[in-house]
Amino acid sequence: MAETELPNPKELEEIKEKRFHSTVAMITAVYAVILAFSSLGGNQAMKEMLLAQQQASDQWAYYQAKSIRQHLYQSQKTMLENQLSLMSGTLGADRTAQVRATLKSFGVEQSRFAEEKKEIMHKARELEKERDKSRSKDPYFEYAEVLLQIAIIMASVSILADSLAVFSFSAVFALFGAFLCANGYLQFVAIPFLH
Repeated sequence: MAETELPNPKELEEIKEKRFHSTVAMITAVYAVILAFSSLGGNQAMKEMLLAQQQASDQWAYYQAKSIRQHLYQSQKTMLENQLSLMSGTLGADRTAQVRATLKSFGVEQSRFAEEKKEIMHKARELEKERDKSRSKDPYFEYAEVLLQIAIIMASVSILADSLAVFSFSAVFALFGAFLCANGYLQFVAIPFLH
């Protein structure tokens, strides 16, 4: 009868440890990938927020320029109306007609600037909404990055300590971090203390 060699318990323990270490290492790599997506999302949200803020500021400056022009036409129109009323008896019919035509053109320009201001204001407010939306995403990515970094550190410690409890602790942090990362992209839950 052939002899059967029983495995050495020490070798089995080493194989078990090696399997634990390689499994934790692979899962830690997944944590790192999620961390990369979180970092990318945070950077993108910050860029979008800054760009929208800059564009909104540009629109408000444009709005202000249109307001100034509108007020200039209003003041010129008012001054010309006052002059016309003071000189109404001394001006001829031709000159009065020219002044009235100028008054009408000032009124048209004033109305045009008022309408253009409405469009500019609408665009500026839309850009502010985009800015606010991007701003609301950023904290989710920041907290996700922190939690995922802690999870990676704890997973590394679990390999060194050969501890399933420490690895489980890192998995909890990673799950919360992954949730916050996904929420940063999808905005399916608003967490009040992050806003």
